[in-house]
Amino acid sequence: MSAPTLELSVKNIFLNADPMVQGIMIILFLASLVCWIIIFEKIIILRQVSREIYFFKKAATSLAEGTSREFFHNFAQVIVKTGIAESRDTAGAETRADFRERVERSMRQVLAGYLDQAGDRTLFLATVGATAPFVGLFGTVWGIIHSFVSIAASGGTSLAVVAPGIAEALFATAMGLIAAIPAVITYNKITSTMKKITMEALAGIDLLGNHLARLHFSRKD
Repeated sequence: MSAPTLELSVKNIFLNADPMVQGIMIILFLASLVCWIIIFEKIIILRQVSREIYFFKKAATSLAEGTSREFFHNFAQVIVKTGIAESRDTAGAETRADFRERVERSMRQVLAGYLDQAGDRTLFLATVGATAPFVGLFGTVWGIIHSFVSIAASGGTSLAVVAPGIAEALFATAMGLIAAIPAVITYNKITSTMKKITMEALAGIDLLGNHLARLHFSRKD
């Protein structure tokens, strides 16, 4: 005669869990859901940002080399026009270095606003990655306490008595890791990609600033 099986499905673990552990599971599930929404959003946004920065660097290079402007595109147009407009604004007697700094600063401000918007909500990923394991651990401790309470109440230590509490404890840990791991991986990837994009954009700004300075001071001569 076979031993009775314990119904320890995910649904039953949640329904039979202590209310505190249920609340932790709900919080971790919602945090994980929001993280995946942000992840898919950032995949789309970073592809677009990389494309825009590519066109901007092409535009800056084409201007610096005196070739065609066929690479102008959305963000490239905005930042190039910002630099050109600033270069036409005379600020009295300026050295070449002062002129370049002023023009490039105006373009960097536009770039910073654009990248801040692109990187919006990534801090949430870092927060979830840092805190979710500890929230899950709290649920684990609470689930174990619940298991000991069940043992004390029933006076027995059979698997049927301790399994539900242990299961909810381990499930809380698993949910914390499920929420944290993708968040940490994606945050690190986004951070790395944003640094690369920023370096590419600043290189374009440097090219464009040098080109505008050369034009400005050649006209003065």
